[in-house]
Amino acid sequence: MADPVLVKVTRDGRKVEVIDGWVCLAGVREADRLVPLDEHPNRQAIVRSVPGATHIAGRLPLTHEQAAIAQGTMAAAQREFDASPSGIAQRIRQAVWARTTAEGVE
Repeated sequence: MADPVLVKVTRDGRKVEVIDGWVCLAGVREADRLVPLDEHPNRQAIVRSVPGATHIAGRLPLTHEQAAIAQGTMAAAQREFDASPSGIAQRIRQAVWARTTAEGVE
């Protein structure tokens, strides 16, 4: 288990960190991947309320610099093989999700 990497601090003082490959808000898992703003269904509302956002992690808007920190840390975590039951379950979940979304089944 790697140390948390700080991505940003929200206006209300909560930390957004990458912990074990997840973007977390105040230590609670928020997202395991980043969505470019161009691909997000609510991009217009996000641009209006958070100018400068380029990516979304769950419900957290990130700037380009913040997204680079998060993505780099998440990629490094994926390179570390986790053979624990939770690590195996996570990889199975990701594979099933990728398979169902690739087939158009949601």
